[in-house]
Amino acid sequence: MSLSSILSTDAIDRAIKDCQAPDSFNCKTFFQLCGLTKKSPQEIKDVFHIIDSDGDGFIEEKELRLFLQQFSPGARLLSEKEAKTFLSVADNDSDGKVGADEFQALVMS
Repeated sequence: MSLSSILSTDAIDRAIKDCQAPDSFNCKTFFQLCGLTKKSPQEIKDVFHIIDSDGDGFIEEKELRLFLQQFSPGARLLSEKEAKTFLSVADNDSDGKVGADEFQALVMS
């Protein structure tokens, strides 16, 4: 499964363009622009599993750095600051990683 089977390519492109500048990424804005906030809970979990590139059931900081590239291969890396901010917003149980339920809660908030 790919992200383009869940989200429209045009919406993904709009979301990527919105955060091209360094340190301009905002996860909530990105989720809205790419259309993820309008998807079903199962589709959100499907997106989570694509972003969880090592398949361990969590998205860690190193995977967050590659977040935009999961949506568009030519996209930039998130900065360390952006990845840490994303993690701090999503990591409700403070274990240093984002689980599927935490990701879903963030997208739907």
